[in-house]
Amino acid sequence: MTDLLLVHGSCHGAWCWRDLIPALTERGISARTLDLPGHGADQTETTDLAAISLEDTAKAIRAHTSAETIVLGHSWGGYPITAAADLGEQLRGLIYLCAYVPKPGLSMIDMRKASPRQTLTGKTRKSPDGASYRFASEFAADLLYHDCSAEVVDYALPRLCAQAITPQDTPYHPGTTWAETPKAYIRCTQDRVIPPEYQAQMVADWHPETVHALARSHSPFFSAPQELAGLIATITKDM
Repeated sequence: MTDLLLVHGSCHGAWCWRDLIPALTERGISARTLDLPGHGADQTETTDLAAISLEDTAKAIRAHTSAETIVLGHSWGGYPITAAADLGEQLRGLIYLCAYVPKPGLSMIDMRKASPRQTLTGKTRKSPDGASYRFASEFAADLLYHDCSAEVVDYALPRLCAQAITPQDTPYHPGTTWAETPKAYIRCTQDRVIPPEYQAQMVADWHPETVHALARSHSPFFSAPQELAGLIATITKDM
């Protein structure tokens, strides 16, 4: 079976893959998840979010992989999966799901600021110590889950957590190993977080056969798990 590691995005955790995992299993894909440092099961009242680094997130991912693993990163997850690809032997492949593809020398925050549209202005709340942020509760459903069921929204919103800022404010220079790793991109054309046109811009120089589109929101793992699983199955066959 294909070994697939699913890496969540900002303020999420392994819980966000609830509906996608069974859909992948039906297609012969063994999907695994993890909580990045400071998220999900790793988040406690004593967690020092200011101490979490981009390197920490990359190492956490790498600890769950082998040379036969395909790693899929959602949203901000594009940064740590890129960094993880440069640690050790080459991975089987990388899939970016409406995710940031690091531009050399820029942090994720730098890239967000360079976007043709600022979708998050006034829609996040920074912690008093400045070490983390959250999606503002009054905007989160519309930003992240606008095409999802009410059950999904009720499930997801209480589970959103604080996101450490330092990893997202750290520039990264993708290395040779990353460059040589097979890659694919899934662009979500109804995304309200990362503008679809910006997603297209980030992979404009990739081979067209490696760039795919879903007419879905920023969270297709909830709004269209079967459709997304089918596309992932198609992509992984070529890796």
